[in-house]
Amino acid sequence: MKSIVGRKMGMTEVFAKDGTMYPVTVIEVLPNVVVQKKTIEKDGYEALQVGYEEMPLKNCTKPRLGIYKKAGITPRRHLVELKGDEIYGKNVGESLDASLFQAGDVVDVIGTTKGHGYSGTIKKYGNHIGPKAHGSGYHRQIGSLANNGRCNNRVIPGKTMSGHWGPESATILNVTVIEANAEKGYILVKGGVPGPKKSLVLLRSAVLTQFRKPEVKELLDLAPAKNEEKAEEAKGE
Repeated sequence: MKSIVGRKMGMTEVFAKDGTMYPVTVIEVLPNVVVQKKTIEKDGYEALQVGYEEMPLKNCTKPRLGIYKKAGITPRRHLVELKGDEIYGKNVGESLDASLFQAGDVVDVIGTTKGHGYSGTIKKYGNHIGPKAHGSGYHRQIGSLANNGRCNNRVIPGKTMSGHWGPESATILNVTVIEANAEKGYILVKGGVPGPKKSLVLLRSAVLTQFRKPEVKELLDLAPAKNEEKAEEAKGE
């Protein structure tokens, strides 16, 4: 098992050489620098504490600065713990990058959903709206709280009610990696992932058993074609 931290940048589409279109989410994956190794002897569990995204020295607090000085690295904006037997071999100061995953790998993506504030049951749960006639007087309320003759002294647990909607942790299972580019620092995953743009997400190996590895076709590289067009334009001038 392996995992890495990235930042959701948005959605787009890419094409394979045979014309297949993949809707993808672009995840920026900067180097995940190992700041500390958690061990069973000292901490009771195994994990890697990694730092993501550099930050100015003046913005770092003294306690955090002591951690980074001990590890011998520059300050990082975020500290995240990663688990996975395939990454425990990394030592303090080393880093993880997008090459950890390959096209065709199946991963789980963990993110924080968008916050909607205080919402009603129709918006939050998709409950049925009341009659829209002018004399109804009942349009978007919570609905009946009757218990059908059972336990009339309380509302049965599970009744959908108005309340705060997000942000909360959400996991999307079995997402296919379309491309992993360590040189440019990004990973493309098929479909959408939870959270707004610029939010942090965690990619880990899928926890559910995969009986068949998804087929990912070779992507079409448009960069050479653009360079050739520019060269031809220059020659024509």
